[in-house]
Amino acid sequence: MSNLPQNNSASSLLPSVQPGPPSGLLGGPSDTDYRRQRLQRIGSYSTPIAQNQEDDETTALRAVPGGTGYGTLPIVRPHRACTQTGPWVARRRPTLSGLSLTRSVPDSPTTFSPTFTRDTHRNQISQQRPISAYDAQLVNSNADTADTDIDVQTNGFRVWYSSFSSIDWLHDAIKDSVRFSRLRRGKSIRSRVRLAFDKSLGWIIVTVVGFLTAVVAFLVVRAEQWLFDAKQGYCKTAWWHARHFCCPLPDEYGSLDDHCSAWRTWSDVFASWTGSESGGEESAVQYLVYTIIAVLLASTSSLLTIYLTASTTFVTRKESGVLSPGFDKSGEQNASSSSQPKRGVMYYAAGSGIPEIKTILSGFVIHGYLGGRVLFTKALGLALSVSSGLSLGKEGPFVHIASCIGNIVSRYHSKYENNEAKRREILSAACAAGVAVAFGAPIGGTLFSLEEVSYFFPPKVVMWRSFFCAMIAAVTLRFLNPFGTGKVVLFQVTYDKDWHAHELIFFILLGVLGGVYGAYFSKLNYRWSRDVRGGTWLKAHPVAEVALVTLVTTVLCFLNPYARMGGTELIYNLFSECRTGSKNSHFNLCVLDPSNFNHVWPVVRAILVAMIVKGFLTIITFGIKLPAGIFIPTLGVGACAGRIVGIAVQWLQYHYPDSTVFAVCEGDMDCVVPGLYAMVGAAAALSGVTRTTVSLAVIMFELTDTLTYAVPVMLSVLVAKTVADALEPKGIYDLVIELSQLPYLDAKHEYLWSNLSIKDVTDRDVDVIRVDRHNTVESLRDQLQSLLNAEHDDSGFPILRPSRNEDGVRMVGYIGASELEHALTVVAEGATEEVYFHTTYTHEELAASYSSWVEEPRQSEDDPFDFSVYMDQAPLTIQSNSPLELLHQFFVKLGARYVIVTDTDGDYEGVIDKKTWLAFLSELEEKS
Repeated sequence: MSNLPQNNSASSLLPSVQPGPPSGLLGGPSDTDYRRQRLQRIGSYSTPIAQNQEDDETTALRAVPGGTGYGTLPIVRPHRACTQTGPWVARRRPTLSGLSLTRSVPDSPTTFSPTFTRDTHRNQISQQRPISAYDAQLVNSNADTADTDIDVQTNGFRVWYSSFSSIDWLHDAIKDSVRFSRLRRGKSIRSRVRLAFDKSLGWIIVTVVGFLTAVVAFLVVRAEQWLFDAKQGYCKTAWWHARHFCCPLPDEYGSLDDHCSAWRTWSDVFASWTGSESGGEESAVQYLVYTIIAVLLASTSSLLTIYLTASTTFVTRKESGVLSPGFDKSGEQNASSSSQPKRGVMYYAAGSGIPEIKTILSGFVIHGYLGGRVLFTKALGLALSVSSGLSLGKEGPFVHIASCIGNIVSRYHSKYENNEAKRREILSAACAAGVAVAFGAPIGGTLFSLEEVSYFFPPKVVMWRSFFCAMIAAVTLRFLNPFGTGKVVLFQVTYDKDWHAHELIFFILLGVLGGVYGAYFSKLNYRWSRDVRGGTWLKAHPVAEVALVTLVTTVLCFLNPYARMGGTELIYNLFSECRTGSKNSHFNLCVLDPSNFNHVWPVVRAILVAMIVKGFLTIITFGIKLPAGIFIPTLGVGACAGRIVGIAVQWLQYHYPDSTVFAVCEGDMDCVVPGLYAMVGAAAALSGVTRTTVSLAVIMFELTDTLTYAVPVMLSVLVAKTVADALEPKGIYDLVIELSQLPYLDAKHEYLWSNLSIKDVTDRDVDVIRVDRHNTVESLRDQLQSLLNAEHDDSGFPILRPSRNEDGVRMVGYIGASELEHALTVVAEGATEEVYFHTTYTHEELAASYSSWVEEPRQSEDDPFDFSVYMDQAPLTIQSNSPLELLHQFFVKLGARYVIVTDTDGDYEGVIDKKTWLAFLSELEEKS
């Protein structure tokens, strides 16, 4: 096409774009701007679209012709909306008033025009017809016709998935099966080596992922420690050291309440400048510097998050639906599309990332969310946000960081790069590594990935790889020694005392308190995010919100020593056991005389104030636009409550030592360990907020290096989850998914179908393609435009033919919107040419057709207007009289992207796609 003459009128009509489809049948997707302009010009071609573009400083970042990379470039572009419409809303076909499709008169015989013959199109297009690189593995150019895989070919070729579209689990499973069977066919030494490498590739990748996750976690922890202590002062001997590295103590970590001569506070610096007396760590100067640095750290983290990871800055050639209003840069959108609600801008590095990871692992695609730019911003922003002193943690975001690493590493081999379903196996293992480095709990991380995050978790492959990846990450972090104590996490503790039967009553009480806190925390945070953060001026000023929350945090926390200290340091001291003879008082948490109320009350009051302040700040902090986790603040609140209960039980024992309740102590006044109550309370609070059970209990076992306290932890966790579920059925992650309107299908949720049937959810008004009618390139483009204007970009078109008795229509196949767009882009010059969908191929003819496209593309006589290659000729079907539970299992267990509904005679009735089913379930849940 590039050797054809240019036309000035055409060049002025459309701006210059990047190069179009690469040559070769298996080239990657072309630029989205090129595809949009090419499709819009169907019916108005006189010259090819201009493809020359001046190079500038960003040329190297642009899409490379013929490459299969993501080609992301931070260009501000309106984000394409992807909303869920009600299941009973008909899909209408609006007019194409927003398009400028004027015809221009060709001025030379060599230019394109709609009157070109089919032979001319065949000769020109056969040399550049690109089959999407996503399914390049399905074509074996070295295979004979007899060896071609019929099952895959009848399932049709696929193009890359767009953001917020669902993947085709069945298609990807078939594709990987074919790839592996081809590897096993070879009998040569080279083939056996390739087979052995393929079997070990997954293990190699998870090893690299585990190692890199530990390295990034080490860097984040070290940076966070130094920045957090920099708010209060610096080390005179080595300014790059955090306080506990500057002042090493022979006793266990945490005893920093004694004065350290090597550590210099900012009030000391100010006093030396002015010649006045130092005001100590609670002076006005110290508070002012503390506040300024905290606001700067939090604001910087928020700015990085907003300007580097906004969803509108991620542009990839893998996106489809280029005719949708979201890709219109001119702002001229038609009336039908302007009334549709638009998806808000997402900031990929904000929050913990676990709700989005759950959505991705369930089979939906969010391009850019697990990329290198988000990894860099998440790691750096996390260190800044945690060090600012906000009520948030870094443990949850470690799951997102590990998933980014898993996604980047797995993309280096086509086995995982070109198969979204297989790549999710690596992401599940990466999630386990993220929890392993967060808590030093490889077993707990594996169970967390299984229980909370993963959607598809076969034990034979994914579970073992997840455990191996978590182990590599934990061992590597142990060698790196981020805290200088030989521990993977700061609050890893051990106890010398055992628990007693009478304490089970108090453990149950802590479980109830944790469940109540978890339920109401989730409710309040959801309403704050929806009504205050999303319904006031704060929505348009996220950086200002971060600065205000940081100011409130510094005001409320500075004067309370427990609220001011870091989250992990607070938890460690609350968990710690007060040993007799130890000089470490853990910031006066160890009551000198537990029987004296005057000694007990000041400690309880300080802990109570810290618990209330932390709880309130976590409600308004979780959800602001910077990296923030929920684990550590929740553990801190629960540990405060548990420590208070433990001190109260200890006080009762001192006053009633002869009571039958404390008879088992046999006069041992150190029988009650308040630190144990703090650990149980922390587990209960976290279970109430996140609704995790088994993985949380195992994480606590690994933190204490013993199974002695298995019963108290398990009991409190179960009670907390039961109470929280009774008060609020959804945990915090599910509420975030609901608030963000993420397309997540919960496989664990049970629905009550009552008297509903499949007919209540079937979309009978979906636009279809009839093979008995004249389908041209232009008419199909118009149908595609109508579908995208109705925000059904994740859907497609059933292909129908009349039944033999002419009373109904039968299914021929199904073509997705992305596949139709790709096919139309290739033949855009032939606006009036007829498009065919053939189903009369025998297996041998279909195999020969596929082989000829690959082996002899230049001499191929196949019709480029035959779109059968993109058609799914064997879509999942269900009869209209089937129960809804069966349909639900189609989407949950089989991972169906769409299901065709037929009547009892086999005639077509309608279609149900995954997003329609999600909308139906959402409405069903609201009614119940």
